[in-house]
Amino acid sequence: MIRLFLSVLLLASSSLLFSQQLTPDVIQGKVVGITDGDTLTILMDSKQYKIRLAEIDTPERNQPYGSKAKDVLSDLVFNKEVKAEVQDVDRYGRYVARIYVGELDVSREMVRLGAAWVYRQYLRDKSLLEVEAGAKVAKRGLWSLQEAQNIPPWEWRRGSR
Repeated sequence: MIRLFLSVLLLASSSLLFSQQLTPDVIQGKVVGITDGDTLTILMDSKQYKIRLAEIDTPERNQPYGSKAKDVLSDLVFNKEVKAEVQDVDRYGRYVARIYVGELDVSREMVRLGAAWVYRQYLRDKSLLEVEAGAKVAKRGLWSLQEAQNIPPWEWRRGSR
C-alpha cells in the first residue's frame, strides 16, 4: 500500500514538474493577431501563443470603447516584434504577460492612453495606478466617456451574465 502511494505521489509530482517546464518565462516573436484590447497572438518558432496582457483590463467588444481599445492595442503591437514576460496562465489557457515593444511597456501604455483600466484584482505594479489617475484627469480615451458609459469591464461582465 505504501509503495502504491509513493508511486502515485511520484507520478503526480513528475507531472506537475513537466507541466511547469512547458510554460515559457519569455515569449519573443511577431504579433500576428489581436483578439480584443487585452489579448493578442504571438508567433514564435512556428508556434502561436495566445497572450492576455497582465495587470490591465479593457472594455469588452460590445461595451463602449471596446473596439477602440482593440484598435489602440493593434496600433501599438500588430505586426511588430515583441517580448512577453510570462507571469501566469489563466483559466482559458492563455499566457498572462507584460508585453514590450523594445522598451515600451504595452500594459502601461494602454493605461496611459486611456484604453485600459488597471486590473486591481491582479495588480503587481502599483505605479500603474498613478498612470491611470493621470489618464483620468486628462480625460484620455475611455475617461472621456460619460460616467454612465464608463463601467469597468469586470463589472460589465458581471452584469451581462
